[in-house]
Amino acid sequence: MDLTAIISLMRENLNVAIAVMSACVAIIGALLSRAETRRQRDIQLENLRHGVDAQSLAWGNACIDTLGRAAIFARTRKHQKDDGAFLQQRVNLMLALSSLVERGRLFFPNIETDGKGAEKDGAYRGTRPPILDTLMFAYYEIEALSRSDGPTAENSGDFLEDCRRLLVSELQAHLDPRRRDAIVGRYDNQRLDHRSDARVRAETLKSMLKSRRPGISLESRRETVQ
Repeated sequence: MDLTAIISLMRENLNVAIAVMSACVAIIGALLSRAETRRQRDIQLENLRHGVDAQSLAWGNACIDTLGRAAIFARTRKHQKDDGAFLQQRVNLMLALSSLVERGRLFFPNIETDGKGAEKDGAYRGTRPPILDTLMFAYYEIEALSRSDGPTAENSGDFLEDCRRLLVSELQAHLDPRRRDAIVGRYDNQRLDHRSDARVRAETLKSMLKSRRPGISLESRRETVQ
């Protein structure tokens, strides 16, 4: 093989080597670009999660404050001498609780929406989650309060405190950073054992409310106050 043939062969191999190297560089660049795109998407999703957590935490703080005021109101109502002031405070608490329920639906949508309440608007189909149940049970308890002592006068404050404790537990579970899987449906996809326990506790509160207020009809009121 003469020198010219050798040089020609080297050039051909060099061109192949350059083409292979260029292809490798292009593949590596594409992989790096894809990884950076995924990283940026994860950062954006995490920022969205932080935003949702901040808003739901602000809502939860308002719930905790309102339930705390409700418990104090229940414990001190017999010391109030002015019927008008008592009624105004009761109405203000009921309005605050009702508003918090509606605002809470933005973070905690109804669960099991396939069958129950199909005739209702979308936000009201299915079963209300336990965290919102606590606010509704507190609403009914406050509505039933009178200034005079009644059969449940001594433990109305305790009942409202139980509602607040369940709300705090549910809010803490919702904000748990170890379970930040997806923003939409995060609460709905929480551990089954936790949700089951919360539902049992909510049903216990519901039973207590019915025994405390025998004349109350929760189902008939769902259309007007959810």
